[in-house]
Amino acid sequence: MSALAYGIQLPVQSQSTLYTEPWETAGGPEDLVAVARAADAAGFAYVACCDHVGIPRRLAPAMSTVWYDPVATLAHLAAVTGRVRLLSHVAVVGLRHPLLTAKQYATLDHLSGGRLVLGVGAGHVREEFEALGVDFERRGAVLDEAMDALRAALGPEEFPEHHGKHYDFAGLGQRPRPARPHVPLWVGGSSPAAVRRAALKGDGWLPQGDPRERLPAVIARLRALREEAGVEAPCTIGAITEPLYVGRPGWDVGRRTVSGPPRVLAESLRAYRAMGVDQIQVRFRSRGRTELTDQMAAFGAEVAPDL
Repeated sequence: MSALAYGIQLPVQSQSTLYTEPWETAGGPEDLVAVARAADAAGFAYVACCDHVGIPRRLAPAMSTVWYDPVATLAHLAAVTGRVRLLSHVAVVGLRHPLLTAKQYATLDHLSGGRLVLGVGAGHVREEFEALGVDFERRGAVLDEAMDALRAALGPEEFPEHHGKHYDFAGLGQRPRPARPHVPLWVGGSSPAAVRRAALKGDGWLPQGDPRERLPAVIARLRALREEAGVEAPCTIGAITEPLYVGRPGWDVGRRTVSGPPRVLAESLRAYRAMGVDQIQVRFRSRGRTELTDQMAAFGAEVAPDL
């Protein structure tokens, strides 16, 4: 059994009240660069960035309006890192034409030397869809076809071709091409539709914060769907862990946080591997950028070897 891979959703770039630490509200580009470099040095598999075009006033108090653009952010960080992969978690690809999405992300993959993982999701903010003239009610069907279109548009062909209900294109060349002939598509979400989409169309699954006790049944369902459909390619199964703190915290990190010596964290996290998870997305409690990057370094050096 191989070791768990571990990645991180970047701080600062999305500031929902559900998870943002107080220090992030004053954060900026220098913090993103420092954290991405820390991830690169500590063996993290990826750094991730979210996607929202605009937040309506009714949701702004909870979600905030701070949502960095994933293509711009990940491209900026690609230039200051050398190894870590770049994940959109997740891009709401139904908001944009697949040729536009492909142009942006193919260029990102090309510039980064093949480090892109394109995480995709259906989206949930109705006003974003309405403002951009996209049918919110049919977003699932649109995403299904968008993934097919993106497979073509991000493939090796200079002149990709797709003919479907929502999108139809041929004879339009796009270069640069991605650095690899196959850009991984990971599907985000935990609804039955999202799990089915991940099983039938995805190279990976990014659950939406499912608690540990729910994961085994969902993973079993995903694998059964994949087997029934005859999909033989591997699927990278993900999980979002509880908040973590390496060592004994000298402050209140919350009752859900898993903290303590490295061996305690490693033992707790190995349970994810036992249930069939391939990669975990971790989040550390922190009071500032330095504490966060110190936590990341400690995790990479003292916890990860035992995963």
